[in-house]
Amino acid sequence: MKAVNQIKLTLPSLSANEGFARVAVGAFVSQLDPTVDELADIKTAVSEAVTNCAVHAYGDAIGTIYIIAEYYSDRTVKIKIKDKGCGIENIEQAMQPMWSSLGGERAGLGFAVMQSFTDGVKVRSVLGKGTTVTLKKVLSQRVHI
Repeated sequence: MKAVNQIKLTLPSLSANEGFARVAVGAFVSQLDPTVDELADIKTAVSEAVTNCAVHAYGDAIGTIYIIAEYYSDRTVKIKIKDKGCGIENIEQAMQPMWSSLGGERAGLGFAVMQSFTDGVKVRSVLGKGTTVTLKKVLSQRVHI
């Protein structure tokens, strides 16, 4: 199925850009008139994915975060958040709640949050080449009176 609409964003992997990514994707999805909860869910999942890129992908260096958001006629929203950073050695382990490659004060809940606020999370990663997280959310059918 071909997307009805799409946006592409590229951002430096600065933690300050997490808020912008969240609002930009939220504004794009708002065209579909989602519920307040659906919009909050999408924004939260995007925040987690972008934060993961900023914290984990490039170490102490600044790299690029690539975001593609699109929606379909059946009200499915797909958001890809990609980096060209270090990659994830063990995706299954990384997706476990409370596990963090950095240890310390990190809660290790990013993927768990993404999963709980979306209808699907796919992670593809190649060591030394980067990671792509694809978020899927199916919006409810709205009845306008």
